[in-house]
Amino acid sequence: MVAGKIKRALSRGLKLVVVDPRRTELASLADIWLPLRPGTNVPLANGMAHVILKEGLYNRRFIEERTEGFEAFAQYILKEWPLERVERLTGIRREHIEQVARLYARAERALILWGLGVTEHRSGSQGVMALANLALLCGHVGRSGTGAMPLRGQNNVQGACDMGALPYVLPGYQKPEDPLVRKKFEEVWGRPLPEKPGLTEPIMYEEALQGRLKALYIVGYDVALTHANISRVWRALLELDLLVVHDIFFPKTGEFAHVVFPTACLFEREGTTDNGERRVQRIRKLVEPPEDLPPDWWIIAQVSRRLGYEMPYQSAEDIFEEMRRVMPSFAGITYARLEEKGLCWPVPEENHPGTELMFTEKFARPSGKAAFGQPKYWAPEEEVSGEYPFVLITGRRLYHYNCGSMTRRVSGLLEVLPEELVEIHPRDARRLGLRERDPVRIISRRGEIQARVHLTTRVNPGQVFMDFHFLEPLTNLITSPGLEVKVHTPEYKVAAVRLEKA
Repeated sequence: MVAGKIKRALSRGLKLVVVDPRRTELASLADIWLPLRPGTNVPLANGMAHVILKEGLYNRRFIEERTEGFEAFAQYILKEWPLERVERLTGIRREHIEQVARLYARAERALILWGLGVTEHRSGSQGVMALANLALLCGHVGRSGTGAMPLRGQNNVQGACDMGALPYVLPGYQKPEDPLVRKKFEEVWGRPLPEKPGLTEPIMYEEALQGRLKALYIVGYDVALTHANISRVWRALLELDLLVVHDIFFPKTGEFAHVVFPTACLFEREGTTDNGERRVQRIRKLVEPPEDLPPDWWIIAQVSRRLGYEMPYQSAEDIFEEMRRVMPSFAGITYARLEEKGLCWPVPEENHPGTELMFTEKFARPSGKAAFGQPKYWAPEEEVSGEYPFVLITGRRLYHYNCGSMTRRVSGLLEVLPEELVEIHPRDARRLGLRERDPVRIISRRGEIQARVHLTTRVNPGQVFMDFHFLEPLTNLITSPGLEVKVHTPEYKVAAVRLEKA
């Protein structure tokens, strides 16, 4: 959907820059395509900041009035990120970095969009920080048509985060270490809350392998197929005393589970969803679920009651009303208001129109000002070598969705893309004696899989690309064990592999 909007905007004169190691469809349409080395997003963004600072292209008024930490940031960028270093790390020529930096800084309005290609690296959170710095540096924030926006990887990821499905925040991104916040939730929920944050997902698997995590409850997430370095995940799942899974189809993870609950899908139940622009929208039941399958919330409430904690909800709306009580950003949203159209949070009162544009006057910090960061760069976990000379990049293809559990059941989509292919540049294929559709073994330090070859110039020499939509081969058997340094997102985008004709 977003790509479609970008294509329509191109016909109206939009200038498009695409940063991607692979020549995607949008890269082919872009005014400028920067095929940087995988994992070097931070150096590239910091290099652009260097150009903007050195040439005085930054928005002085915006920086003075609405930011803090600029002097330390500027000193860090100018000292640590000269273009010679950036060029060496990214593989992008300095004149192209300068061209893009000037285009961005001089634009009246500029919008940065990014996806998992920024976050699924060891420096993922630092990459996001570096992009936010660029927006602050040029004042491209708080105005229509500007900003820095992540494109979420799955439906309602925004909603899951809003509801506190992160180990370090409560619903509404409220901090558990704040005693007043904790007190509010304890009064509503009737139970004491821990002060310390919980575990990130990869750390849960590590704790299971060490025998310290005994049970795991997974809802709508096929970790045994989609997580990186999955042989390690499988070992962790086998160590659990209890694994409970909810899903609309029996997932790969179900093979490891002690209990699998079938559940109603999105259009077989009531509720709400939040999209990437923070718009809360109603979901209405379109069809009845097969065999009267219940929704997730009802199953969880029943399990909770049997464990001794009563969840008295009778409907999804009951849960939403509790959300309004504990989340100031949702206080003014009601089901009745959502009957007309969605509302963008924060909506602090029922007569509030919603907040479609954030940070127009101040930022969500005590000072009201945004703080420049100093993004650090960590190289990928693995580098290519004589034994493993190719960089494996993983991602998605247009015709399938995430782990493919739904789209692989659609015959029309399977006609277009019936199998996993490994994309390789024709020059590399000739050197290895490979032809189109030849079977090949893809081998990393963690194992090997087999797929057929697709020759294409969409990937650069020395790089190969695969998706993870299919049960066979299981691409994530060979992906990197690397984790993002701060928040532990798996490093899906860079792994060292070799190819052998099968």
